Amino acid sequence: GSGMACAPPRFAVSQRQGLKRLVNVEPNEDREGERIMTHPLVEQLRFARSEFFRSLDGVTNEEGIQRFGSINSISWIVGHLADQEQRYWFERRGVPILVEDLNDRVGFGKPATTPPLDEMWTAWRTIVTASDPFLDALTVDDLEGYLEVTGRPFHDSVGSMLLRIIDHYWFHNGEAQAIRQLLGHTDLPQFVGNIGQQAPYRREE
Repeated sequence: GSGMACAPPRFAVSQRQGLKRLVNVEPNEDREGERIMTHPLVEQLRFARSEFFRSLDGVTNEEGIQRFGSINSISWIVGHLADQEQRYWFERRGVPILVEDLNDRVGFGKPATTPPLDEMWTAWRTIVTASDPFLDALTVDDLEGYLEVTGRPFHDSVGSMLLRIIDHYWFHNGEAQAIRQLLGHTDLPQFVGNIGQQAPYRREE
C-alpha cells in the first residue's frame, strides 16, 4: 500500500454489478434502504477478530516487540493482519487507504520488523471499524462476485477473500499463543471460544 490515493472504484461484472453500490453504503442497508442481515461469513470474520484480540489481552508494548529467532513479533502480527484487511476492503475496492505505509512495514514478503504494539493496535482498530459498513452490506451475490484490480478481476471471489482472511486470523492466533508461551505467560486463553453463543452456524439466506 502506498500513500497515494487510490483510483475510483471499479468492479468486475461477475454475477452482477451490485458491488458498485457498496462503496459508500451505510451499515446493514440495502439499495432500498431496508435493513438486511449480516452474512454468516462476515459474522465468522468478526468472531475471528474478537478471538484474536482476546488472545493478546495483557501483552505489553515491550513484550509485543520481542522476537525469538526468526519468529514474528506480536506487534508485527497485529499490523500484518490490519494490513491484509486494509488491502482487501479498501485498496482492492479502489477506496483510499487509512493507514499510510502499513504494507511497507508489515506486509507479506517484507523484511521482519518490530513496530510499536500500541501503534499497530490503533491501525488495526481504525481499519476493521471502517470496513464494517462494507462488510455488513455484502449479500450472497456479492460474495460470488470479483473485485476488479488493475483492470482485471481479482483471482479470488469476495467470498473467498473472506475465507482467506478468517483462516489468516486463526493461523496467526496460534502463532501468537506460541510466542506468549516463549514469553513465559501462563494461564493463556483457551480456543476456540464461545462460538456457539457469539457466532453460531447460521443458514445462508
